Amino acid sequence: MAWVAGIRFKPAGKIYYFDCEEFDLEAGDAVIVETIRGIECGTVAIGKREMSEEELVLPLKTVIRKATEKDIEVYNRNRQKEAEAMRICKQKVKEHQLPMRLIDVEYTFDMGKVIFYFTADGRVDFRELVKDLASVFKTRIELRQIGVRDEAKMLGGLGTCGRILCCNCFLGEFAPVSIRMAKEQNLSLNPSKISGICGRLMCCLNYESDLYGANKRNGEDEHGEKSTGGKINLAGTNAGSGGAQRTGN
Repeated sequence: MAWVAGIRFKPAGKIYYFDCEEFDLEAGDAVIVETIRGIECGTVAIGKREMSEEELVLPLKTVIRKATEKDIEVYNRNRQKEAEAMRICKQKVKEHQLPMRLIDVEYTFDMGKVIFYFTADGRVDFRELVKDLASVFKTRIELRQIGVRDEAKMLGGLGTCGRILCCNCFLGEFAPVSIRMAKEQNLSLNPSKISGICGRLMCCLNYESDLYGANKRNGEDEHGEKSTGGKINLAGTNAGSGGAQRTGN
């Protein structure tokens, strides 16, 4: 067993577990942790709890300390530098005439590395660009190509439902989504109606997939049709109660 806390580095980013035996951490606390990329500042998403080693990916990195006011100042100063780094990198990409679109830039907390995220239709030879950027920023440079779903997650936007994209506001990880899910829910198979702004199938198709699958396995309803959900008896079993009762198929 180990005492761990779940840490996020972006508002809707993936949760990583870190050893925090020496600290009492609660959701919302800012912490400084050791990662494979270097020292970084993150936010506690899951407070301190005890978990078995079978549930964790070992070996665990450790929480160094709770973030101090000075740490927060450094973090905010890094975010300001990222805007300038984005401008410079876009200029360099244009100078090198590379077929790539810069999406985001991120400094590690200790300024030991700057990571540029980009999209491209194919592979891009950016070796000369990396050399150019290294001479400007005087630190390690990493260019990371991402997919269209990750692009939507980073940039955000509104879905066809009119709400902020799920991936941008709460989905930590992408779940597999298939056309079968749309068929089971009797949705239109028109790509424009079941695809998100990223061009891939909407993540929300997965939300009720298990429910539809469970109802489908229960067999046919009284009319010989496949069940697509529970029935609502608005009259209720007790006329005097005036309540509604849900009756399963």
